[in-house]
Amino acid sequence: MTGDTRSTMQRIRVPLGFLFGAVFLWFAPAYATSTSIAIGAGIGFVGVMIRAWATGHIVKNEVLTTTGPYAHTRNPLYFGSFLLAAGLAFAAHWAGVLLVCAFWYAVYKPTIRGERDFLRQQYGAAYAEYETHVPAFIPRVTPWQGPAGANRSSGFSMALYLRHHEWQAGLGFLLVVAWLLASPWG
Repeated sequence: MTGDTRSTMQRIRVPLGFLFGAVFLWFAPAYATSTSIAIGAGIGFVGVMIRAWATGHIVKNEVLTTTGPYAHTRNPLYFGSFLLAAGLAFAAHWAGVLLVCAFWYAVYKPTIRGERDFLRQQYGAAYAEYETHVPAFIPRVTPWQGPAGANRSSGFSMALYLRHHEWQAGLGFLLVVAWLLASPWG
């Protein structure tokens, strides 16, 4: 995939995600059940919490964040978003998860590659070491501790969480789940 294609995917990933969400809301009435909503909401909630945890650690383009969820996966925001999307898709119909997987592969795989290339250039050897120990997407069970003597962050920062406006994702998730539960099929 060329750099131009990766750049295009990075720019359109959010609008495409909202389009996917609209399609989900359109089809949910026909296929959602109380069970699918409960399971999907549980999966989506885990995604929302991972995203919240990640935004409370990251200081974009200033430091290489390797703590908190970033000690488990190099892309916890994308992993959390994937779980959120997969959960809501499952709430509508289990086959929606297949569409989420295809969407993630087509749109987010090139985005992750592009960001990896940027971080390699930005942080050099520090990122190279981080990359060898922490997987790109599927989290490792135990957190990577970093090199001996590394500067570890003080943990989750509510100020960062609020600065990144991540509460909006949580609110949106709650509104969609409430809508599903209040609907006749919920």
